[in-house]
Amino acid sequence: MSHFVSLKYFSSQEINEMLDLAAQMKKDPKISKSALEGKSVGLLFEKASLRTKTAFYLGAQQLGAKVIYYSPQEVKLGQREEIADVARTLSMYLDVVVVRTFSHGNIMKFSEISSIPVVNALSDLTHPSQALADILTIREIKGNLKKLKVAYIGDGNNVCNSLIYAFSILGGNLHLAIPKGYRPYRSILDEVKSYHRISGAKIKITDLVLKAVEDADVLYTDVWTSMGEEKEKGKRKKAFKNFRIDDKILSKAKEDAIVMHCLPAHRGEEITSSVIDGKSSVVFQQAENRLYTAKAILAYILKK
Repeated sequence: MSHFVSLKYFSSQEINEMLDLAAQMKKDPKISKSALEGKSVGLLFEKASLRTKTAFYLGAQQLGAKVIYYSPQEVKLGQREEIADVARTLSMYLDVVVVRTFSHGNIMKFSEISSIPVVNALSDLTHPSQALADILTIREIKGNLKKLKVAYIGDGNNVCNSLIYAFSILGGNLHLAIPKGYRPYRSILDEVKSYHRISGAKIKITDLVLKAVEDADVLYTDVWTSMGEEKEKGKRKKAFKNFRIDDKILSKAKEDAIVMHCLPAHRGEEITSSVIDGKSSVVFQQAENRLYTAKAILAYILKK
């Protein structure tokens, strides 16, 4: 059995196999259309969702599965019911469960107890399904990841952590422009160094946005304040005020650079409308790819 809780548990070969499968499913929707026939997929979401819920719900259906959705009010992991009890119960009913939760600890505990595969649809530490869609988007537009410079500007959050894992395992140049005090955990940065020796990846961190975006092939950003951090919004707006992708910043990247955002976007904060709606933006192609990577994840882990 294989869970999908973080990309760090997968080899470059396995990640590329999922990416290839996603690309094939996008090219030909008939591929694997019955891969989950007779299977039941549960979506257990403690946090609001648009793209992730839609991608996994429709993705599972398009692969032939029956889907049940549990809203944030229904379960309340660890509050209304112990995580272990929920995991054991759903293991009796379902073939795979997709969990979106505030705490990464909940994902880990759930996967330790569950006797069916568990998919991480977002936690406070990682967002692996998003990173997989991001890499698919970069690959189909820009080609070989190892030949590109990707600049991430903003918060060292769960999306950033998953991009660090993805680049560290697959290879490539990831430049992070993040203000001090909001950088990724040192434990993650130290952990991935062992991957770099194999993949040749280069991960660099700076608080100088212009340095990160100079001659970049890809610019990527995310919200300054994630769900669950709303009390810090005022403080974060001050800390990140110079970490915005606008036309001036975009002009410092390569002429054919693309702009990415995992959405939802707070226009005027981390990115301007002129950029997200501009010719360099691939944000909605990136969002579309969430469907194909969700399908690939489900088909891949149930096949293993």
